[in-house]
Amino acid sequence: MQQIRQISGTGVPLLLDDIDTDRIIPARFLRCVTFEGLGEHVFEDDRKQDSKHPFDDPCHQGGGILIAGRNFGCGSSREHAPQALIRWGIKAIIAESFAEIFFGNSIGLGLPCVNAKRTELIRLAAVIAANPTLVVTVDLVGQQVNAGHESFPSEIVESARRSLTTGNWDFLGQLLEGTSDVSRIAEKLPYVSGFRQ
Repeated sequence: MQQIRQISGTGVPLLLDDIDTDRIIPARFLRCVTFEGLGEHVFEDDRKQDSKHPFDDPCHQGGGILIAGRNFGCGSSREHAPQALIRWGIKAIIAESFAEIFFGNSIGLGLPCVNAKRTELIRLAAVIAANPTLVVTVDLVGQQVNAGHESFPSEIVESARRSLTTGNWDFLGQLLEGTSDVSRIAEKLPYVSGFRQ
């Protein structure tokens, strides 16, 4: 199981409120069988309308830490939104608040979503604007964000923090680690071991 304790990367400032999942990944891209290729379409409509969108800014290409505003990920409950962000390269999100279903989907995919005060987000966005190559580190254990010489507290729901830092978010990893237990129990089940055609 993969433990997620600290995440580092350059920052991508998108300090807007109420960014919904339809903006993160437009509905026309949801007809896919797998999530592959979704990253190239993240914020596609917003990027077409805004030539200065940070996801198109060469300074932020390869960025891994998204800085957002209040109620990030609101709207319809689709896993495609965090999947698209992950496939673009986002490894953690710092925002004032998150929509509950988006938050749950993200944690289940190993994408940490931490909260910070608006004043701190504004300060972090300014630091990133001044130096886009600055490494931002989200420390889930110490519950703080560091960017160069700047440091400020962050919060994450304790159950989510514990799940990420212990690796319990990784359900497939847990299943694979328990393969021998699964096999042993399956052998005892009459509808598995005693099945005949």
